[in-house]
Amino acid sequence: MSAIKPDFDPSLPEDFDSPYQVYADLRAHCPVAHADSWGGFWALMTYEDVKRAATDAKTFITSKQNVVPKVAFTGRRPPLHLDPPEHTPYRRALNPLLTEERIARLEPVTRKFTRELLGPMLERGHGDICLEFSSYLPVQVFGQWMNMAENRLDRLHQAGRAFNIAVQSGVDDNMKETSLALYELAREIIADRRENPRDPETDPTTALLQARHEGQPLPDELIVGTVRQVLVVGMIAPMVMVGSISVHLCRDEELQQKLRAEPGLLADAIEEFLRLYTPYRGFARTAVRDVEIQGRTIPAGEPIALVYSSANRDESVFPESDKFILNRPNISEHLAFGRGPHNCPGAALGRMQLRVAFEELLGSTRRFELNGPIKPTRFPEIGAMSVPLKFEF
Repeated sequence: MSAIKPDFDPSLPEDFDSPYQVYADLRAHCPVAHADSWGGFWALMTYEDVKRAATDAKTFITSKQNVVPKVAFTGRRPPLHLDPPEHTPYRRALNPLLTEERIARLEPVTRKFTRELLGPMLERGHGDICLEFSSYLPVQVFGQWMNMAENRLDRLHQAGRAFNIAVQSGVDDNMKETSLALYELAREIIADRRENPRDPETDPTTALLQARHEGQPLPDELIVGTVRQVLVVGMIAPMVMVGSISVHLCRDEELQQKLRAEPGLLADAIEEFLRLYTPYRGFARTAVRDVEIQGRTIPAGEPIALVYSSANRDESVFPESDKFILNRPNISEHLAFGRGPHNCPGAALGRMQLRVAFEELLGSTRRFELNGPIKPTRFPEIGAMSVPLKFEF
């Protein structure tokens, strides 16, 4: 990494709100920023720059490093760790299982899980919406989508949570150890599907095992990597988003009551929440050649963070970007699920979980408020990972 004076320090202590002010200042004065943390990296802060890097897969590759800080030490995990066209067969196998129609079939069981998880907190009148609810719901729903055996769900929750904590701590050995536990779980699932294949139209693992590229099956270790990747990628973002939305609704009781009275508005509200509290700020690319962006030259081979959480608050694209505005005219332009060949294939699943979660939470309470300090997450996510709430009925 070239010797460049850092423009910001992402390792400094943060609260729930402070990163957004840092990013606003960088957008205004240093939209292509450099930091020394984690071996050094560049950070793109504006909407157009992030969108360009996410879309131009030939110049900005993901196969060298896909997130800042780097957390992949235990093997390649498609599709995210591969570039087009190498990543395409894995997306082709998984995408049909993540359509809005397929995800709609999961809504009844998602609602069942939501009520079961909220029940104990509502009964005692308080609880941590992240630690007791949203850290579990995505695991349960994801387990249904993966057709996982019940006895593996607890292991998935424990292993996934341990990996998240390790990533937050930034300790490489811990990340490796917890990632290997997830690989073990992935291999068990694959071994079971080899012995007991299911319908590839409804089972992701079977779909990967039966996929063919140029007439050949996908490589065994990359199938393992893909299952390992999908085991975690859909867990952390929903947990953080539920926490961040809950914080916002506690601070804006008028909006909380409006959405409670008119639950039909929730789907549109979720889109604005996704823009406002985009849970990712560390998805990375690496330029294959020197590139000039906003007058700064980023040398080939150096990691670049696509700070989606900053891009989605770019005032030049979203006026009054720090405000929640229901039914923004251009809300469909937000980048919460990325752009280009690596856009999130699970967008419909994420949206459905968030909508159902808040339909149930708002529908089963008269109001709720903060009941303790908010604990924010760190790179590569942004938002709340602990939100104590008090409920009124």
